[in-house]
Amino acid sequence: MSNISVLNEFLLLPFTDTRELQLLHFSLFLGIYLAALLGNSLIITAIACDHRLHTPMYFFLLNLSLLDLGSISTTVPKSMASSLWDIRAISYLGCASQVFFFLFLFSAEFYLLTLMAYDRYVAICRPLHYGTLLDGRACVQMAAAAWGTGFFNALLHTGNTFSIPLCQGNVVEQFFCEIPQILRLSCSDSYLRELRVIVISLCLGFGCFVFIVLSYVQIFRAVLRIPSEQGRHRAFSMCLPNLAVVSLFLSTIMVAYLKPPSISTPTLDLVFAVLYTVVPPAVNPLIYSMRNNELQDALRKLIHVVLIHQQ
Repeated sequence: MSNISVLNEFLLLPFTDTRELQLLHFSLFLGIYLAALLGNSLIITAIACDHRLHTPMYFFLLNLSLLDLGSISTTVPKSMASSLWDIRAISYLGCASQVFFFLFLFSAEFYLLTLMAYDRYVAICRPLHYGTLLDGRACVQMAAAAWGTGFFNALLHTGNTFSIPLCQGNVVEQFFCEIPQILRLSCSDSYLRELRVIVISLCLGFGCFVFIVLSYVQIFRAVLRIPSEQGRHRAFSMCLPNLAVVSLFLSTIMVAYLKPPSISTPTLDLVFAVLYTVVPPAVNPLIYSMRNNELQDALRKLIHVVLIHQQ
């Protein structure tokens, strides 16, 4: 039995061994990464600079953009570098750091989406109590709780995973280091300790999922009771972007982790991993800005100011 301390690097799964396709993969990921950086950075800057957007909804959206920037930056640059220079290796410390930061940011984003569903519930179902339940102090505390819970969740999982002895080599069947693939390298029965922690996290995640579903059930019931069509349209436009982001977040995870084992192959696992790690951070800014007039106005003003300064 060889202990994990013997390993000094892991080997990640390449998208392809053909040089032309490696360069194509690099170009595609570079385009997606730059789009995610641009979109999320514009939203962060617009919300920070426009005082009209200093509301709970946009405060949570700013935090979501920060998490999206962090999560895509944890996995994509390393994958691009691997394709550009045809290098599969990632150091032991680099792999552990990737697992920690991705799980930290990914978990915090799910908890933050739960808070955003609560924000929409209060705004639509209890509008008279909105200023009381979601004042500035409460919003900061809830956002800090989401970040903090994600941090401790990642710390617990990373510590457990990298304390397990590995006997099945050092080849990670994924384009980034993730816990399920590392557990496949563990010795017989050594992964059971981490599985118990995963079950606890899944229970917490399921609780958040139930809360989100119940919140939107109450929201749609309240919206359908609004007498005017214009009022219903405005209410739907307030909550549909968040619902779309939650749906994208959860559906890509479910496709990746709940697919039948009979159709699971390294190539298919790699494609599904792209769906939940790369696509949401790039698409979320587009979803939130598509039908949001306030955010669109703030972005136009920001771009106008930047263009004037460049001239």
